[in-house]
Amino acid sequence: MELDQLIRQCQEYEPRAQQQLYKILAPQLFGICMKYCKEKALAEDLFQEAFITIFKKIDSYKFKGSFEGWAKRITVNTVLSYFRKHQYFETIEENRHIDETLDEPLETNRFTLDELLEMIHCLPPKYRIVFSMYVLDDFSHQEIAEALDITVGTSKSNLSRARVLLQKEVLQRKKVLDLE
Repeated sequence: MELDQLIRQCQEYEPRAQQQLYKILAPQLFGICMKYCKEKALAEDLFQEAFITIFKKIDSYKFKGSFEGWAKRITVNTVLSYFRKHQYFETIEENRHIDETLDEPLETNRFTLDELLEMIHCLPPKYRIVFSMYVLDDFSHQEIAEALDITVGTSKSNLSRARVLLQKEVLQRKKVLDLE
């Protein structure tokens, strides 16, 4: 069945169409939730909440642009809303100097995608979210600041600190691999 037809049926609240759309989008949208959430249970909760929102707002989809992109945006906004509500961010003055620097480029090619995601999940939430938005989802610092209700400086600072922490973790794991 064509996606547009499936969406129209969902707009008419047809349960089979909703189930089919869920099956199509679930892996991708759950993956988004897992990128941002350290705990699987939280990712599952936010994933379900995102789908409820998608089905509630499906009438507002006007068949302009990608439906998948529209659903992804709702999912990301659901996750970000949760983290904003739970105040995982600290405000940093825009002109404050960030002194964390990367001493050397990260050599991540020795690790699997799952290992890299595990390292990202070990970051504190405020760093993990900004890192994921900037590096994995191509948000600009301005977009991150607006989405999270923080300053551009806070976004840049959190990204910088996330990179430093990831560098330390990669180097530590690399040393362990070199010893084996």
